[in-house]
Amino acid sequence: MFNGIKPENALKHFLTITEHKIEVMRGCFKIGLFSQGLLHDLSKYTPDEFLVGARYYQGNRSPNNAEREAIGYSTSWLHHKGRNRHHYEYWIDYKSSRELKPGEDIMIPVKMPLKYVLEMMMDRIAASKIYNKGHYRDDYPLKYLVKSYDVIPMHEETKRLLYALLKMLAVYGEDKTFRFIKTRLLRGNKIKRGHKACGEEKS
Repeated sequence: MFNGIKPENALKHFLTITEHKIEVMRGCFKIGLFSQGLLHDLSKYTPDEFLVGARYYQGNRSPNNAEREAIGYSTSWLHHKGRNRHHYEYWIDYKSSRELKPGEDIMIPVKMPLKYVLEMMMDRIAASKIYNKGHYRDDYPLKYLVKSYDVIPMHEETKRLLYALLKMLAVYGEDKTFRFIKTRLLRGNKIKRGHKACGEEKS
């Protein structure tokens, strides 16, 4: 044991996050988001995140949850969400005191660019596959979203787009959904370059 970390758990955590990264890469590559597939979750291999993941390795859920239960918050998650734009938490800003109205929430979710919404989708699909080995179905990512749909601080347009894509996945499966994203959604977004389209800002 090193610094409270069992070597076998460090290895298992490494294999888990690598398996997850490869699964996200597969999804991103299928829809043409090559750079995002390659760069996805690289911060998980840094000491700030990897050592926490190894120490609180669970196997069937995120070690961030175990760290939260142990110390009241997750240092790994705080590090991770500030460096990975495919998490909606990265896109939460706050209003200035001049804009704030009585009783209004100071925190405001910002609409995510399309490419990060799609990477978030691939992230959720991969996590469902990893944590439900042998039992995964295409409706699992949607069911997970629905559980917290009304309370997660995600921009409404981003949330509706994610829901629509995961609903399509649940009904039509990966092949048809990924084909739609690549040939219709992303291609349409490129055609409309210079305009706001499907959450993508002006380029």
